[in-house]
This record gives sequence, structure tokens and C-alpha cells, in this order.
Amino acid sequence: MTKARISIDREAVVAPIDRRIFGSFVEHLGRCVYDGIYEPGHPTANEDGFRLDVVELVRELGSSTIRYPGGNFVSGFRWEDSVGPRDQRPVRRDLAWHSIETNQVGVDEFARWLKLTGSELMMAVNLGTRGIEAALDLLEYCNHPSGTALSDQRIANGTVEPHDIKMWCLGNEMDGPWQTGYMTAEDYGKIAARTAQAMKAADKTLELVVCGSSSSSMPTFGDWERTVLEQAYEHVDFISCHAYYQERGGDLASYLASSLDMQYFIETVVATADHVGNKLKSSKKIKLSFDEWNIWYLDEHRESEEVNDEWRIAPRQLEDVYSVADAVVLGNLLITLLKNHDRVASASLAQLVNVIAPIMTEPGGDAWRQTTFFPFSVTSRLAKGEIVKPRIDVGTYETAVYGAAPLVDSVVTTDGSNSAVFLVNRSQTESIEVQIAVSELGATSIDEAVTVWDDDVYAKNTLADQNRVGLKQLEGAALADGVVTVTLPPVSWSALALS
Repeated sequence: MTKARISIDREAVVAPIDRRIFGSFVEHLGRCVYDGIYEPGHPTANEDGFRLDVVELVRELGSSTIRYPGGNFVSGFRWEDSVGPRDQRPVRRDLAWHSIETNQVGVDEFARWLKLTGSELMMAVNLGTRGIEAALDLLEYCNHPSGTALSDQRIANGTVEPHDIKMWCLGNEMDGPWQTGYMTAEDYGKIAARTAQAMKAADKTLELVVCGSSSSSMPTFGDWERTVLEQAYEHVDFISCHAYYQERGGDLASYLASSLDMQYFIETVVATADHVGNKLKSSKKIKLSFDEWNIWYLDEHRESEEVNDEWRIAPRQLEDVYSVADAVVLGNLLITLLKNHDRVASASLAQLVNVIAPIMTEPGGDAWRQTTFFPFSVTSRLAKGEIVKPRIDVGTYETAVYGAAPLVDSVVTTDGSNSAVFLVNRSQTESIEVQIAVSELGATSIDEAVTVWDDDVYAKNTLADQNRVGLKQLEGAALADGVVTVTLPPVSWSALALS
């Protein structure tokens, strides 16, 4: 049996855990909002029309900060349409996803939904078809206590207390030709800087996210970040990263190593941001907001007829059904985000319900967990205190895309009393025995040992079989003389809780 050794230096701290690393994303796209979080006729719906069975799953998932309302949707969003009496709200065309938007869920309703889930609102402003004035108006409506035209309008609409939104995205994927109102890096950098300056004049405590490249495969990647930050560096706090992964051409070996690409993405953006900071002689360090990341079978959706000439309300779009292999890759991507948490201070799993999501729903029926639900929910629940980067001694395997990739990846968290070790085995054929030296964590017992694994790496949870895949006990985990010994099944994600 292949073996691996993991050693933990308690001083090798990456960063204290900011719960924003466990964020998610709700966009007005497909059935994410309508028939997803919102379905007035559902048996579990509350007075606002929100499905409480979905609320319970979101709470179990552990999502912290929810990015809203897009995504591509935001570049055509008129926020004023989404507030006030529902029967007076205009119905609009959404050019981003070629659908009809009813505006029955808007800013105030979504903020109330977030209180049910215990999540924080991360708001995006429209810099595609609108600009500074609309962003300032939305900020005033949401955050000013009272006594101004827009804050009093919010109160008249039934929301007395301000929403107090701290984190704001300055547009979305403005480098993408698919984006309504897309721009050059220089043009976007200028409008983003002016918008950020104006918003911070209203409230200097805001945390603002400027758009980075929409993917590392964009021809302008790197140069886009440099140009935008040269314009906006002193006015913003974060730059965004977006990355999606899928298995292509039956190359499971490369797919299982997708986190190596995410690591490259992060290192490149950090280096570019720091270069600009040094050039500007700034003492500030720009953080990364990885506010779109997930598994997305985009190639297949591009070949489908999901987006057509019809204008429909909440059409079924991007409803990927995830496998065990997808869950393992997602768990590994989350490990990578944690290992870079000193600079990746916020992240949003895109998206939350129905649309490339960990939670699925059926109109009038059930809500259930996809395979990807489990690594996210367990990591969010167990990760406490500080992140510690372990040393991993293990062999490699060859991939067609990334070259040699380590067979095992891992990250550790601890608050002094409770610790957690998260692990991935990328081997398709072998179980791997891992010895983890945990004496520096002061661990004396294993409280939990779970894994996502199956004989069929393509097993999925579906409407017809909602519990085909779930958490399994990781049998045989033992702790003796300061060493945990555990055997990881092939193509698996696992977690150990220690105390």
C-alpha cells in the first residue's frame, strides 16, 4: 500500500479563519431564486414565499456570506425595480441569461431571507449599464439609517433598520465579451476607481471588491489585473477571482488535480497585486475575493439548447448533477482556498441552489443535498481557529494537463482545543495509508472521521435517489503516541475531528 506522512508545525500558521471563506452566491439565474429559495406555493414556504426546507439546508451547509444578485445578471440590474409593493414591480428582460425577471424577490426580501440563514449580504452594483449614481443610491437605500429620501423609502417599504452591508462588488466580469457593457481594463479601472471613491466618501468602512479576470484562461489575464489595480488600488480592498473546473475527455487524473490550477491562479494574482502595490509605494496589501468557484460542466451547457429564442421565467439552466469525483475535487479546491487564506480572505461557492449548486429542489416537492454539499458543510462546521499548512511527504502521479501531482493533499485547522485535518486521495486505484503527527496540536482523541467515497466515482444523488451518496465513516482511524493513522480510499475526500 502507498504511504504518506504528514507533519504539523503549530507555528506554520497561514491565517486566522475568517468565516467569509465559506461564502456562497445567489444570482437571478435559472431556478436559483424562483423555484429555488423562493416558491410561494410550496408547503414549507413562509409569508415571504421562501422555502424553509431550503433555509434549513443552507444553514446546514454553513454558508457565511452570500453574493447577490449576480453574476452576469447584475450588469443589467435596475435595483429600483426590486423594491416597493410587489404588485407594482416591473417585469424586465434579463439579457444575461435570456429570460424574464419578475422582480418578485428583491433587495429587501433577500436581506430578510439572509437573516433566516444566518448569512451576511455581499452586494454587487451594476457598472455595466449604469454607474456611480445608481451605486450611491443603492448604498443609501440599503445602509443609511433614516432621514434621507432613499432611506425613508426603504422604511416606507417596510424595512425600518438599515441592511448595513459592508462588502460590495464593483460590477462583475467586466472583461468578458458576454457581459452587458463589458469594457477594456483601462476603462473599467477608471469607472471602478471613481465609484469606489464615491462609495467610501459615503462610508469609509465599506469593503470593496474590484473585478479581476473572469478566468485565468482569458487572453488578458494578469495584464487586466495590473491595469485595473493601477487605476483603483488605493480605493479598493479586494480583487476578484473566478474559476470553474470540469472533467474533460475522460481525463479523470488531470481533473482530480484541478486545485493545482487554482493555486497558480492565486499566486499569479497575488504577485500582480503586490507588484502594483510596490510600484505605487503603497503599504496596503490587496486581498483576494474568490467570489465564484465551483465545478461547472460548461462545455456541455454550451452545446445544449438551454438558452434559446424563448423569453421564459426561471427556465431550467445549468442544473449540473454532481458525482463523487466532483465532490472530491470541490473538497480539494476548498483545501486550496484555506491554504491561501492569508490572501484569499473571502470566497463564494457559485451557486447555492439548483444552478451548479450543492442544493437541489423540485417545484412543490423535495430539496436534497448534492454530493458536493458534504465536503463544504463538514469543512465549514469543523474548521475553527487558525489554519496551519502541513508538510506532506507523498509520491506523485502523472497528469496530462498539470504534469506530476501529489497523490495526497491536506490542510489543518485548530483553535487550541479542537482541531481538524482535511485530506484528499487523488489516486484512482490505490488506498493510501497516511500517518499524521498531531502531537503539536495536543490531540488525544479522534471525535469524528468521515469520508466521501464510493466504488463508483460517478455515483450521484438525483431526484429519484436523493441519498445515493453521503458521508461514510472512515473506518480504522487510530491515534497512538501522537500519531493518527488513517487509510484513505481511492478518489476520496476525508475529514478528521480531533480534540
